[in-house]
Amino acid sequence: MTTRPRIGTTTHPVTQTTTHPVTQKTTHPVIETTKHPVIDTSKGPVRGSVRDGVAAFLGIPYAAPPLGAARFAAPEPHAPWHGTRDATTPGPTAPQGERRLGSLDMAPYFGPGWIRGDDYLTVDVRAPAAPAARPLPVLVFVHGGGFVAGSTRAALYDGSALARDGAVLVTLNYRLGVTGFLDLPGAPANRGLLDVLAALRWVRDEIAAFGGDPGAVTVFGQSAGATLVAALLADPAAEGLFRRAVVQSGSGLGAFHPEQAARVTEAAARALGVAPDAGAFAAVPDERLVGVVPDLTGLDLRTATRPDPLVGLSPLAPVLAEQAAHTLAARTGPLDVDLLVGTTAQEGNLYLVPQGAYAASTAADVEATAARSRRRPAELLAAVRASARPDASAAELRSAILSEALFGAGSRALADAHAAKAPSRVHRYEFTWRSPAVGGLLGAAHTVELPFVFGRTDLPELYGDAGLLGPAPEPSAKAALAELSSWTRAAWIRFAATGDPGWAPYDGTDGTVRRIGAA
Repeated sequence: MTTRPRIGTTTHPVTQTTTHPVTQKTTHPVIETTKHPVIDTSKGPVRGSVRDGVAAFLGIPYAAPPLGAARFAAPEPHAPWHGTRDATTPGPTAPQGERRLGSLDMAPYFGPGWIRGDDYLTVDVRAPAAPAARPLPVLVFVHGGGFVAGSTRAALYDGSALARDGAVLVTLNYRLGVTGFLDLPGAPANRGLLDVLAALRWVRDEIAAFGGDPGAVTVFGQSAGATLVAALLADPAAEGLFRRAVVQSGSGLGAFHPEQAARVTEAAARALGVAPDAGAFAAVPDERLVGVVPDLTGLDLRTATRPDPLVGLSPLAPVLAEQAAHTLAARTGPLDVDLLVGTTAQEGNLYLVPQGAYAASTAADVEATAARSRRRPAELLAAVRASARPDASAAELRSAILSEALFGAGSRALADAHAAKAPSRVHRYEFTWRSPAVGGLLGAAHTVELPFVFGRTDLPELYGDAGLLGPAPEPSAKAALAELSSWTRAAWIRFAATGDPGWAPYDGTDGTVRRIGAA
C-alpha cells in the first residue's frame, strides 16, 4: 500500500504579502522571457537562461577570487567586469577532497567535488521568468558537507521548483576546509562564515534586479550550512541582512572552542611541515591543503570541560568562544528574526547504515558512542533510553545518541533561546518520512528532507541500489512523494513570505513540533 504524506491545509505562500518597508520601495523588474535574459548588477550585466518558466543566472561572483595569501583573508569586493558576463553554465567550486558515506551515492548532495577555477565565491540565482505583481520572497541557501565539501553544483540544489512556486532562490559557494575554517594566528577566524556574510550583502544590494524583495530575505541551511546559519543568528555583523532563518538539521551548539580548534591547527601544521600561522599556510598550495584534511579526521577534540560537538565526523567547523545558542540566550532585548528549526527523525542513521555499522551495533558500541558525544555519557544514555521504545535495539539507541548529540540538543537549545527573546516567532518541525534505501534501514536519516524542500524527488540519481530515496517508486508512490514535496515547499516559501509556515509557533513543548512525513 502507498502511504499518503501527512500534509496540512497550508495556503500557498504566493498569495501572501509582506509588509516590510523595503517592499514598498522596491520596483519589480521585468525578466524577459527570452532564451538569454540579461540583468544589470553593480559590477556589470549578466546573461542567464530560461527553461520551463525559470530564469537561471549561474556563477555570479559576490567576492573577489581568494588567491594566494587572500585565501586566509576576509573576502574582498569583486572587480567590475567589461561587457556582459555569461551566467548560463555552472562555475568552479571551492577546493575540496572526495567525500563518501559508505554504500550511498551522495553525489547529488555533495556535488561533483573540486571543479577548478579562481572565481568560485559565487551565487546562483533562480527566479520566475515572467514578471510578478510584487517583489518576491528571497531564499538564500547555505549548503552542507561537514565544512569540507559541497557546492551550488549539487543536483539537489537546483531550486527551479521553488522559483516556479513563487520565490527567488539564491545558492552560494563559500570557502571550505583549511582555507575556510582552520583557526590560524594572523588570519580572521571563520573565513567561510565571512564569505556567507559577503554573499548576504550581495543579496541585499543586488537581488531586487532579479525580482526579489531585499526586505524579505530568508537564509536557510542544512547540516554544516545550518550550523553556519545558527552562527549568523548570534553574529552582530549579520544584523539587518536577513529577516528570517531556517535551520535544517544543524546546531546552535556545533562550534569548536578556540582550545579545540588549536589542536586541529597544530595537527595540520605538523602534517604539512609548516609553522602554525597564516603566513606559513599561505605558501602551501591548495592541493596540499585539501590533502591534509583526511589526516585530521578522528582527532580527539574533547577537553576537560567540552565534548567534541561533531563527534569526530569533521575536524573543521566554526570557531566561537561561546556557542551560538548560548550567545542568543544571554542577549538582551528582542530578536527581530523569525526562525524555523527542525531535524529529521533518525538523523544518526546516515552515519551508521550505509557503512554497515548500524546492524552490527552492540551494547558496547552504544556506550562508546555516548562517551564520545558527552562529558556525562551516562546522563545522555539514560535520556535516550527514556525516550526510546522499551524494546529499542542497540542500533536504534546508537543512532538516537548520534542524532541527539549532533543535531537534537543543539536545535532545541537554539529554538529555546530564540523563543525566549522572540515569543511566537519560532516554529519547529521534525521530518518523519522514511527512506526505504539500504534494504529499508536508512529511514528518516540526515539529508532525506532536502529532495522534498527543493522539489527534486524526481531526480533519477536519488533512486536505485545506492540512491538516497531507495528503489524507484511505483506511480502511486511517486505521486505521494511529489505531493509531500509540494506541501513542504509551500511551507518553506510561506515562512519566507510571512514568518508563518502554517502551524502553531513553538512554545517549548513537543506538542508544537510539526511532524512532516508519512501519516
